[in-house]
Formats: sequence, structure tokens, C-alpha cells
Amino acid sequence: MSSSPSPSSSSRWTSCLILLQVLNLAIAATQSADHVTEDHRYWLDLGREDILRALSEQRNTGIAKNVILFVGDGMGLSTVTAARIYGKTERGRLAFENFPNIGTLKTYSADKIVPDSCSTATALFSGIKANQKTSGVDYRVVVDDCEASLKPENTIDSMFVWAKEAGKSTGFVTTTRVTHATPSALYAHTSNRNWECEDKIPKNAAACKDIARQLVEDLPGRDINVIMGGGRQNLQSNVVGSDADPIDPWSCYSKDGRDLIADWTADKNVRNFKHRVVQNNEELAGVDHSEEFLLGVFANGHLKMEHERDQGPKGMPSLRNMTEAAIKNLMKNPDGFLLMVEGGLIDFAHHRGHAKQALSETMAFNDAIERALELTKAKASETLIIVTSDHSHPLVISGYADRSVPITGIAQNSKFDGVPYTTLLYGTGGPDNYKFFVNQSSVARENPALVNTDDINYAQQAAILTDEVAHEGSDVLVYATGPMAHLFHSVHEQTYVAHVISYASGIGPQSGRNDGHRSSISHHAKNRKF
Repeated sequence: MSSSPSPSSSSRWTSCLILLQVLNLAIAATQSADHVTEDHRYWLDLGREDILRALSEQRNTGIAKNVILFVGDGMGLSTVTAARIYGKTERGRLAFENFPNIGTLKTYSADKIVPDSCSTATALFSGIKANQKTSGVDYRVVVDDCEASLKPENTIDSMFVWAKEAGKSTGFVTTTRVTHATPSALYAHTSNRNWECEDKIPKNAAACKDIARQLVEDLPGRDINVIMGGGRQNLQSNVVGSDADPIDPWSCYSKDGRDLIADWTADKNVRNFKHRVVQNNEELAGVDHSEEFLLGVFANGHLKMEHERDQGPKGMPSLRNMTEAAIKNLMKNPDGFLLMVEGGLIDFAHHRGHAKQALSETMAFNDAIERALELTKAKASETLIIVTSDHSHPLVISGYADRSVPITGIAQNSKFDGVPYTTLLYGTGGPDNYKFFVNQSSVARENPALVNTDDINYAQQAAILTDEVAHEGSDVLVYATGPMAHLFHSVHEQTYVAHVISYASGIGPQSGRNDGHRSSISHHAKNRKF
């Protein structure tokens, strides 16, 4: 239940809103469709507008009946800034940049300064730090230690376990494989993120169950109401690839005869749950959202990026499409829901050194957030929406390019050798990014002005040659709106996100709020079958 402002604060809030509307009109009067006059009056008015907006904000201290956690994989601050400019919103903001509460998260893992995606996902979803390449286990489990991962005292519950105990529905959607690093931390306990199917598990670790089987056979995986993404080759054996849907060479490929999609369906039939499996745009669009369980597997590996996906009936859905379907399915639960949405291909594009692809995926991620805000508008006062990243990438915005130059363009010429360089660069990169060559016994750099740097497949130059662009260890931002969003206010451990979700929604380890929430969970929670 939200707190009510006092008469004096309510009056001040109303006055602020009126002044804000007047200032908006004044600023609009100085603008034309093509040009904004950025004179001193423009900046003074803009400053006043921001102050009034801050003064008008009211803290929502109510219960978060619904929680949506958006994770932009690899979406560091430089990626957000570049995407804002790329989306031609430099003066404006991306959807989540309008959220009133912002904090900073420290992303190191239990054993590394620079983390990977499953250790950080474990921190975000469980509130406990993990070692590199491990999911759903604590620091006592190191990579490949199957035996340690089987010990109950070393495994940890995710927020999905907490939500189910409170009678809430749960779901996740991702543009990666549903067994990939980030989503695996929601339901799996593994000492190696690569054990997505049996093909990658060594003989000395045969006692450990692969991630795909944990999703379908174990708790909390089999009770997740909505699952959408790729990864068919981990769920089914010997699947065949095509030009439109190739086999993913970066992932394992099941050969043990499994059909976990059929097993998922059989489990729901046995338990008398209404359910549906969808595998393309047409089938997803046909869902009536009365199902208690929805499984969408749209690709053998990761989904296609937004700029290349087939938008026709037999193609793959966008992150926006999947997010919309998930919310419509989950919001029918009277006790609320918990949804995780991952923009996973931001990271995929960065790893391969294609900055424009990463920016395009960030804008697609932003589209999904916009749709979530639209769908939950009527329940905004009871819906906590959090947007963050698991880690950053070494994308830098450098040089002194004019604001009229595209973010993917040339910054200026080097004052050392006279060769131009682009505004966007990488600290590390693969062979396509390492653009140095020997010229008359000296090292020279490729001239980017001789190619189209705005091409979607252009690989930005990198300083250090590695196999691919490596992760970066700087802090990331967290943006929040809704009940208890003001708890994000400073520099926090990455684990703090899970603890805020727990406290705000009255579930899990931080659920002990003095508002009677735990004792007032509706009778629906007590009588639900799932």
C-alpha cells in the first residue's frame, strides 16, 4: 500500500507539475521540427525542468506485486550512451533513462575482477556471488567441480524459488539459448556454464545433470510458467540446421536421443496444466494467454539479431514480441509475477567487435522495455521494473567528433600519424578488430576512412589482439521505477538487486517487512497448483 503525501507536500507536488507543464511549453516554443536553439535560455529552462521533475517525485513504499528485471547483457554505460546517440535521442533519453531512481553496481565475481555472465547472473538473481563459469552455486564451487556442485549446502535458491513460495507466476525471455549463462542462474546448479547438454559433460562429471535437463526435469525449472528463447539443439537431439536457423557452433549439440520439449509437454499433461509450445512468429501471435505454461523455442542456437531476423510468420520473434507475450500470460495471476527479460545479443555483438550491431540490439532491448511500461501502466503503482546489465564491455567513445557526425563515424585524425580513427573503439578485440600492419619496418594502422564504418558488420579497431572482445570490469548502472525503487540510490554490490526484489515484493530472505505482507498473501497463493 503506497504512502499518501501530506497536504503540504501534495500542494507542492501539484505546483511543481503546473510549473513543469509551463516550462515544457516554453521549451517547445523555442524548437522547430528540425532544430533546437540551444541558447542560454534553453539550458536554464532545461535545468529548471529537471529540478521540478525531481521535486515532484513521490516515493512508493508499497508492495511490489509484480517485478520485471531487464538485463542488457554486456550493456555498459558507454553502450547506453552510444545507443542513445545512435537512436537520435541525444537530447532525450532511452525509455529506462526516464526512471527516477539510479544506482551503481559492482560487477566483480567471487574470483575475478572482470566477471562472466553466469556468475553475475547468479549475483543478480540470488543475491550471492559465485565463481567464474558457475551458476546457482556459491564460492565453494569452482569451475568443473561436479562433486562440490552436488552438495546441497553449496547450492543457492534464485528469486524464482522465492516467488513460487509466495504463489507468484514466473517467467523468462531471452534472445540467447534458454540454457545459456544468464537464464541458467534462474534454475540450474552447475559448475560449468558450458554443460548445457550432455555433449559437453566429461566422463568424470557424469553424476552432474546438464543445464537443459535441469530446466525441464528439476525445480524450479519445470515450474517456470513462461520460457522463451533459443537453444533447440540442447533440448532435442540431432536437430538439423538451415540457412535460416543454423546449428550454433559455440554451444553443445545433443546426441543422446533426448526430446526435452516432448518431456516438458508430458509433464504438464500429467499435472493437468493448460500449456502450449510455440516455435515461430505465427504460433506466438496465436497464443490466447489462457495457458498456465508457455514454452517458446525459436532457434537451434541464439535467436537472430533484430537487423537480420525474418519478421514473417515462420520467422523468429523480437524481444519486444516475447516480452509482450510473457507479460500477458503472467499478469493473470492474482498474486502477481516475476519476469526476467534478457537482451542477450548486445553481448554477442560486442564479443565479435561489431559496435553497430550492439547498438541496434540495445535499441531492441529498449523497445521491449517501452512495451512493458505500456502493458503495466494500469498497474504501475504495484509493479517494480528494474533495468541493469550483468557486466560491461571495453567499448570507448573517443576523440572530438562534431555532434553532427554519426556515432559510428570518424572522430578525427590522429595527431601522431595523421590516420583517422572512429569515435567508437574497443580495448580488446579479435582478428577482425586488430587492424595494424607492418609498413616499411614500422607498425601502421588501417585507415577507417577508406571503408564504410556505418556498415552493420563493420568491426571497430581494437588496441589488443585476443580471440574476441573480452568483458570489461567497470561498474554498471541500475535504473528502477515502482515500489521501493528508491532503494537504488548509491554504489551497491551487484547482489543488492536480488535483495531489493526480495524486500520490495515481500518474498525470499529479505521479506520481513513490518507491513503484514507475509501474513496477508491472498488465499489464491494457498490454493494454487503451481
